[in-house]
Amino acid sequence: MAEEGYVKVLFQFYSNVLDQETVETMWAVTIDKEKGLYKLDSIPFYAPNVAAEDIIYAEFDEDQERLTYRYTVEPSGNSTVQVVILDSATETNDIRSLFDALGCSSEKAHEGYFVIDVPFALNYTSVQNKLTELQELGILDYAEPCLSEKHSIS
Repeated sequence: MAEEGYVKVLFQFYSNVLDQETVETMWAVTIDKEKGLYKLDSIPFYAPNVAAEDIIYAEFDEDQERLTYRYTVEPSGNSTVQVVILDSATETNDIRSLFDALGCSSEKAHEGYFVIDVPFALNYTSVQNKLTELQELGILDYAEPCLSEKHSIS
């Protein structure tokens, strides 16, 4: 992925999922290196309050020895949903394909855990209904660490 214009950005945060201080690195596209502006090109696995395509400010951190996230300049309007598969007989990729069909992309961290990117233009109701249905069946549980203003009023 290390194509020209792509950089890795470090995010430091307390993870409610992992229940500890943690770091995560994500790919971003350089918008204006001088101004420290980057467009997030990853779906966050654990980092809260950020979503794919957000415009972020990052700067080189001497202690971390890498480009480090400081704040979000312009939210994309996308939302991030974290999904844990509870039913061991259920394949993660089978569940991911259900959300792909609804217009969402996703990334699998490992079997049993993936994240969904809900695009700004998509009505979140159909996604939320499917999540709730699968949750009530005991197949999965989910969290919404970054729900955009548009999706939170669906």
